[in-house]
Amino acid sequence: MADTVADSAQAPAAVRHAEEVMGTVFSFDVRGGDPDAIRAALREAVADLHRVDEVFSTYREHSQISRLARGELTVEECDPLVAEALELGAEAERASDGWFSMRYEGRLDPTGIVKGWATERAARLLADAGASGVSVNGGGDVQLLGVPGAQRPWRVGVSDPLRPGGLAAVISAAGAAELAVATSGTAERGTHIVDPRTGRSAVTDLVAVTVVAPQLTWADCWATAAFAMGSREGLRWLESLPDVEALLITAGDEVRCTGGLASRLG
Repeated sequence: MADTVADSAQAPAAVRHAEEVMGTVFSFDVRGGDPDAIRAALREAVADLHRVDEVFSTYREHSQISRLARGELTVEECDPLVAEALELGAEAERASDGWFSMRYEGRLDPTGIVKGWATERAARLLADAGASGVSVNGGGDVQLLGVPGAQRPWRVGVSDPLRPGGLAAVISAAGAAELAVATSGTAERGTHIVDPRTGRSAVTDLVAVTVVAPQLTWADCWATAAFAMGSREGLRWLESLPDVEALLITAGDEVRCTGGLASRLG
């Protein structure tokens, strides 16, 4: 989980909104731009999140993704969002050598990519509408675009999974036009991450993996895949990815970081 922080001094007026969707809360903090254009884009972004939820919810028997999984629809008969998400998920599977998976108990389930991707989509809608700074927090995973004010970077607090209420780190987006922070772990939802090699819950030495990357779509996938790998293999793999930094916390309270993470702390 993460919280976005922006200094208020010298910052443009903010448009803020919280929306319950996908079983969590999406928080918007939007700076700059024409107020009418920003509010219209915010309505569009919120509507898009609900559209994604309706199409991809695995808890709804008649959602398109549930019907696709049962063979009642083809991809071509689904909303175009389905083909887009499945293509991204397949790319994540290839890049992670299968450690990221869109299957659960043998059934199609792209849940692992949908929330991060939808959050990033919402943020880009607002940036395209003219916002100078955008933060969209989708259930603890954050996409940041632009800046909240002159010489005022976005900062994201990363929750400490072993010390409720405490922070493990603060990530700064200083100097980055776009930055995402995603965490996978057991603190909030228990052992929900699947080891795709066994089809069962991933049992590793980790309690949390936080990934910092430009795009939330990928940061979310990489955090999930690295958690399933365990700390040693996960850290080695994350180090090999371009423009990716990470913080890994083990059940023994050991903190492991990629080599460039220090440049993002603050």
